[in-house]
Amino acid sequence: MQEYQEEQVIGQLDKRKGGYFFLRIDAAVVNQFENKRQTRLICRLEDQVEFQCGLNHLGDGHFFIILSKKNLALVDKQLGDRLHFHLREDPNPLGVDMPEVLEVLLEQDGQLKIKFNQLTLGKRRGIIHQINRIKNIDKKVDKAIELTTSATLPRQKQ
Repeated sequence: MQEYQEEQVIGQLDKRKGGYFFLRIDAAVVNQFENKRQTRLICRLEDQVEFQCGLNHLGDGHFFIILSKKNLALVDKQLGDRLHFHLREDPNPLGVDMPEVLEVLLEQDGQLKIKFNQLTLGKRRGIIHQINRIKNIDKKVDKAIELTTSATLPRQKQ
């Protein structure tokens, strides 16, 4: 399955679990996606707002996606309101756009590219998010090199 849509009431996690607004996704739905729980998704709310997201464990065998206050405001919804949403698999396995400075750096440095590509998708996403927070291009390059070379590789399965 590559797409799923539903309408449901917006929920909120307990404060001790982050207090996030969320939409619940049944495990049966998640298991129909090619990459199951590791699937990166594009979520469309009320046919108005679209954003990239991932699945989180709800703790009862099911999953959820987090809804930001900003996106809820854009569709004029709040906790307890019914919300129509549409999910589809993100064609980008990273689930985020690669910054140009990192693309260029990886093309110029073959060893760094090999190391970066050996990292898990989650670690690569983390590096991208950290780089995107930096405004100065020189500092972005330095941080990309630092984060990639210091990142630990995933354990080999035996």
